[in-house]
Amino acid sequence: MDESWRDKNYSHFSHRDCEFFPCHQGVDAASFNCLFCYCPLYLMGDQCGGKFTYTASGIKDCSGCTIPHRPENYGYIIRKFSEAAAEQSRKP
Repeated sequence: MDESWRDKNYSHFSHRDCEFFPCHQGVDAASFNCLFCYCPLYLMGDQCGGKFTYTASGIKDCSGCTIPHRPENYGYIIRKFSEAAAEQSRKP
């Protein structure tokens, strides 16, 4: 995987003035990445690779997942999103 994104400004954004910052526990506030505030992998269901549960009513609860908020996971998100997009393009 191409890692040319490392240490580039486009791969990380931190919105410290957000009312919910930090929205997930377990990530250092100094490196917290808000770029994927709404995770693009959410719709992948159980194929996203994140730490999630389903509520009793069947809603995916990602509050235990920190993948999109760690700067080192930018490449993972882009790769998984690209795989999902390719899969969808093959469907009739």
